[in-house]
Amino acid sequence: MSTKTLWGAAAMLAIVLLTNTGCFWIAEMGPNMGAFSIPIPVSPYFQREQEEKFITHEQYAKAPILGPILPGEPVVAVDTPSDQEVMVALEKARPIEGGIPLLWERNRSNVRIVKDKIADYIDQPRVYPLLGPAQLHHAHYKCTVYFVETTRVGWPLPYTTTCPDAQEVVYIDHNHLHMVGNVNTGASANY
Repeated sequence: MSTKTLWGAAAMLAIVLLTNTGCFWIAEMGPNMGAFSIPIPVSPYFQREQEEKFITHEQYAKAPILGPILPGEPVVAVDTPSDQEVMVALEKARPIEGGIPLLWERNRSNVRIVKDKIADYIDQPRVYPLLGPAQLHHAHYKCTVYFVETTRVGWPLPYTTTCPDAQEVVYIDHNHLHMVGNVNTGASANY
């Protein structure tokens, strides 16, 4: 046997052995995707961006539709903004800009959040398309974030500045709908 034939056989055997490990092409018992079954690494930047879009859509981009307000019932919003919602709004309003490690960095620590309701009111009933008659309930919050802000500069002369009583104010609006009238949700329908 020639040397080229031995090297070719060895290369073919190596390829078969390497691809036959784990959940790969030859060992796979289900549908075979070929070269598309190889996982492709994703940058943490793009992964975090997609996760933030998903969280924002799931938690904050939807307006819930609640039942009608009954006579004599207090008309107050009870869903204060979560700490995560406040920090996301603060990050959008004033990004922390992490900078370049060892050259320039800024961070927040010892964060304390105070939430104050500044308005809570309900609009007059109106007809919403695909929903019917409903009232829009508004709740406005003033969220004051107290924190220690540390800025580190590493070049040309290293130094650190600390602001122990830094604060930022973020305004957050919560809106949801209340159905109006005799509402039939279909939950207790008799068939």
